[in-house]
Amino acid sequence: MDFSKELYEAKKAAILAGKKVMEIYHTDFKVDYKTDDSPVTIADIQANKVIISHLQKYFPSYAILSEESKDDGERLNNDYCFIIDPIDGTKEFVNKTGEFSINIALAYKQKIVVAVIYVPVLEELYCAEKGKGAYKIKAREKSKLYVSNRRDNLRVAESRSHKSAEVSLLYKENKAKIEKVYEVGSTIKGCFLASGVIDAFYKFGLGTKEWDIATMDLIIHEAGGIFRDLQHQQFKYNKKDVYNYWGYYALNSDKNYFEFEHIIRQNVAK
Repeated sequence: MDFSKELYEAKKAAILAGKKVMEIYHTDFKVDYKTDDSPVTIADIQANKVIISHLQKYFPSYAILSEESKDDGERLNNDYCFIIDPIDGTKEFVNKTGEFSINIALAYKQKIVVAVIYVPVLEELYCAEKGKGAYKIKAREKSKLYVSNRRDNLRVAESRSHKSAEVSLLYKENKAKIEKVYEVGSTIKGCFLASGVIDAFYKFGLGTKEWDIATMDLIIHEAGGIFRDLQHQQFKYNKKDVYNYWGYYALNSDKNYFEFEHIIRQNVAK
């Protein structure tokens, strides 16, 4: 199937939302908190409105699942569902590190077929259409993405604002294989892996939902990488329960897989 129109409009929507977000970024905006204590700003809400308005104009019959919109469950009856995170890395937005992104994915029959990650501060756009490769677009130059071929002196990443004792332990156990650990916010980690900048990253336990991972999933796969949950399964999307209970890992090659099952067992035993 061809999803080139969906990809084109998703890219436009992400850039339009990025412009709106950057209008707010350098102002003294207010930070509110949701019931789960995660931050939300007017930029999240405005970006959500821009994206949904644009996508509904061109694809009125498609369902939408967004972090900043109420989920009425109607999407479950639709084969097509846009999955949106208006600002992934709101903590980074609030702290003004620049490491936040706008994420738009399209799921068709529970598989991601279109993915767009836009990094407004850098004006970099990463995108993929299923079966057609992953690309980076900057200053109107388009380059195809490939994961690295490193098998030693690995470069790995961890979250800047969501540190994990489990990830730290995993990297400590494998320090002989690791050259450098990057701290990177949001789905930019996925962009770095697809671009060959880093070679692996891990996320343990509850804490992510479909909109946190959908874009990375396709972009990493289309660049030749691996993205799976911690039970080694590929993800399904547009599910009734949007939580990811098992975390995930992303690799440039299965040869660089770090054993982590013992860490999970230790956590369960606590």
